Amino acid sequence: MTDGIYTTIGRQTGLLREIDVIAQNIANANTTGYRAEGLIFSEHVTRTGRDNPSISFASATGKQTRFEQGGLEQTGGSFDLAIEGEGYFTVDVDGATHLTRAGAFVAAADGSLQTPEGYPLLDEGGAPVFVPQNARSVSVGTDGTLSADDQPIARVGVVLPDDAGSMTRRAGTMFATEEFQPVENPRVVQGFLEASNVDPVIEIARMVEVQNAYKMGQDFMDKEHERMLAMLRLMDS
Repeated sequence: MTDGIYTTIGRQTGLLREIDVIAQNIANANTTGYRAEGLIFSEHVTRTGRDNPSISFASATGKQTRFEQGGLEQTGGSFDLAIEGEGYFTVDVDGATHLTRAGAFVAAADGSLQTPEGYPLLDEGGAPVFVPQNARSVSVGTDGTLSADDQPIARVGVVLPDDAGSMTRRAGTMFATEEFQPVENPRVVQGFLEASNVDPVIEIARMVEVQNAYKMGQDFMDKEHERMLAMLRLMDS
């Protein structure tokens, strides 16, 4: 009698989670280097006994990150960097190496290049990148070589995870992974930032679609509830 309600509750729960994911994507549509997420739905089939129909439950607990590149936007900033093609910058987050495509770096008081949150940018050897405080000009070559006053001083680390599926999203635009390798021929662009790969039009359209699906499920549950109450009233009469 209540099988329909149980399966619909599972579906409604998944739709609510999907609304949260879509809202997160929309909120980060203008976040540098952000990677959009999608929800993964799965089906669980439960047996109800011999010669009885099975019950199908929907589950939505997994997330999938979309890794396609966002557009490059010119800023002209000396420490604004973008990667054209494959690869990630490496930053030190409390002693752990994290990967990111967000290349909006700033020079700290000690000359180190950091993210706006204060995490140091790392070179190809895993050491923090420093820029001389008295440098008059700073340039970054397409291979990541950083020069101050035309003198090479470091090479920005650009790496690629051994398995993109192993990357775990951390706060904001950061990802953690155990295994990664340097990109042989990276293409680093100075004075540009990579935009979010979120398409707001698609996300808003999907939000409307999911909200309509949720409303249909809620209408079904309301009608099923009324049907059960009517049946109970007939049984008591």
